[in-house]
Amino acid sequence: MRRFLILAGAALGMLTALIAGASAQQPARVQVGVLECRGGASVGFIVGSVTNLGCVLRVDGVPDDRYIATIRKVGLDLGITQESALAWGVFAPVARLGPGDLSGSYAGAQGSATLGVGVGGNVLVGGSNNSIALQPLSVQGQVGVSVAAGLESLELRPGR
Repeated sequence: MRRFLILAGAALGMLTALIAGASAQQPARVQVGVLECRGGASVGFIVGSVTNLGCVLRVDGVPDDRYIATIRKVGLDLGITQESALAWGVFAPVARLGPGDLSGSYAGAQGSATLGVGVGGNVLVGGSNNSIALQPLSVQGQVGVSVAAGLESLELRPGR
């Protein structure tokens, strides 16, 4: 248990430092909505994992825009989670996005810790010409036992 807490603290400390550096380098963007994603079970394999999620971009006054997400992690990733839910603020260089505009590849840093119910954060930038940022610190909830820190990539494809 003590080792788990030490690893979790180190993961969150590393993520905090990466977030501070990434936030300082971001160009001006406008928050256009919230991307909410949900997924099932995931197993960490020490050096990485792959998770598939169903996502919805929610923008006030606009119909929901659905996506299919694949998250790949490389780095420390130990444990099993039963389900995950993530929510990112979506920042873009324009105030309004069209259907499917979030499609593309995103990359950044990730950290999370779970013992029963856990939390995590992500720093991701990508999309069209790396012009879209998924909120510098996302909200992530998951159920299980795990600790993860490292690099993360997110591929968003139009969904149904």
